[in-house]
Order: sequence, then C-alpha cells, then structure tokens
Amino acid sequence: MNRIRKLSFGIALAMAAITSASYAGNYPDKPIKLVVPFPPGGGTDIAARTLAQKLTTELKQAVIVENRSGASGNIGAAVVAHAKPDGYTLMLTAAPFAIGPALFKTLSFNPVKDFTAITQIATVPLVVVTRADSPLNTMADLIAAARKKDSDVTYATFGVGSPSNLNGEKIQQLAHIKMTQIPFKGSSGALPAVLSGRVTVGILDVVSMTPLIKSGRVKALAITGPVRSPELPNLPTLSQAGVPFDAVGWFGMFGPAGMPPAVVETLNTAVNKIFAMPDMRQMIIRNGSIPISPPTTAHQWQTIFNNDVQVWGKIVRDAGITINN
Repeated sequence: MNRIRKLSFGIALAMAAITSASYAGNYPDKPIKLVVPFPPGGGTDIAARTLAQKLTTELKQAVIVENRSGASGNIGAAVVAHAKPDGYTLMLTAAPFAIGPALFKTLSFNPVKDFTAITQIATVPLVVVTRADSPLNTMADLIAAARKKDSDVTYATFGVGSPSNLNGEKIQQLAHIKMTQIPFKGSSGALPAVLSGRVTVGILDVVSMTPLIKSGRVKALAITGPVRSPELPNLPTLSQAGVPFDAVGWFGMFGPAGMPPAVVETLNTAVNKIFAMPDMRQMIIRNGSIPISPPTTAHQWQTIFNNDVQVWGKIVRDAGITINN
C-alpha cells in the first residue's frame, strides 16, 4: 500500500511539472495587465510604464498598465490578490506594501500568503535633509541637538505610517532621542517647511531631493539603505553615520499566490533582463534609485520581502502606530 501511495505521489508530481512546463511554453498568449496601486505620474507608475513598453517587446504580448490607486495602495493590491493566478494579472508596487499588515487593522489580503514574489527591480532610499544654512552638518549633530534639554527637533514626513515616518521612528529608537513628526502630503508639501526652517529636518524621497542637494538648496545628512547612492557618492548611509539601520524602500513585482513556477521563472528572467539594460539602469539611477545587482531570483525576492514585512512591522508595533482602513 505504501509503495502504491509513493508511486501515485511521484506520478502526481511529474504530471504537475509537465503541466507547468507546458503552460509556460504557451505563456503569454494574451495581453498582461500590470496593476500599479498608486496614481499616475509617481515613481512606481513611471517605472511600470517604462517596463511595460520593453516587456511587451520581450514577451511579444501587450503589457497594459492599470492604475488602481487608493487606501495607501491596498485597493490595487486587493485586485491582484484576488485575481486568477495565471500570470496575466501582475502588480508593480513599492515598500508601503510591506508595511500594510502592521499598519492597517483590517486588510482583505495577506501580503505574504496571498501573493507570489516575482522580482525586485530597484531599491528606493530616502534622504535626511535640512536647510542649507542649518548648523546641522551630520547625523551626529542632529542627535546631539535632539538630546539637549527642552529640545524641539522636528522632522517632516509623507504622513503617519509612511516609510519616512518609520525611518524617523527607528532613528529615535536607535539614537535614544525624541523628535516630533510633522506629516505632509509628499515632498512638495514638506520642502517649503524644510527650506524655511519651520521643521528641523525632512526625511524625504531621494528622487526629488537629489537636484536640490546638488544645487546646494538643501543640505543632506544621510541616506537610508545599505549602500550609498551613485548620484550622491559622498553622502553616508545611516549606518555609516552612526545609526545602524539598513532597511530601504524598493520597487518590486508580484502576482497572485499559486502562480505556476515556470511562469514565475519566465517573468523573472524577462524583467531582470530588461532592467540589466544600460538605458534602464541609467533611468533607475537618474531617478535617485539604485539598480539591483546581481538580479534577484523569485525565491530571493520572496525572502527579502518576507523579512521586510517583519522589520517594518516591528517598527510600527514598537511605535504604536495604527491607521483605520
């Protein structure tokens, strides 16, 4: 009986492998929908539209970008989580996707269990900036100022629960300081407050801040993530500046849970090939992000993402941050 069961199990595995390989051989045979869970014009949307053009050529099928924004990216993510796992509904998203499970009390999906990780496209750091004539020149200066009695150090962010807010919380935890968050709607809202000195520092996106840093309009103290930016090679990372925290934002591709492994491999290979092209790497760098090198396998990206969910979730829980959705 055991031999029969083992034989049946082996046959089932072999048939599954044959089916998956056959499926991948025909994939794709119709247009692919690439969901972006944020509004048009943002960094994720720009990356998705550029990718879609080249992926259309690479896969010989139309790849159509569909913006499904709202609820901090949760509306678009839910569309993908509940889609058929056949490789024809995909998502290009960013780091807030990993923060959602800890931040929102109720979600219609689980980012780890309900999605298939396909590949990571780029890391997207933030940068700590202050006004050009600020007496603060380093993270050590900022920490020293925040440790003074009756300190009123403030920091601008993209809003409660955003990556900039969570980086600010982690800086406070590690440096044993207290800063007051001043939330804004994006860098455009926060920048005037930084330039005028109404807030001490901003933890803002490197994409919009890089030209201002290079022109001398703002002063940068550190960049988030494990490596320096190619566009700002003299700017230390947080860890190099004395705050040992390396988590960083990113762009990544996902599909629904249960996608055929051969289809995942096809997509992983195609997307990694595209982002290894010199023009695509330069696009990523020009936008202040950092290309992934060497490229990630689907398994590697799943591991990185799962770890991010834990890292960001702990910061949210330690800070007691919640948002009702």
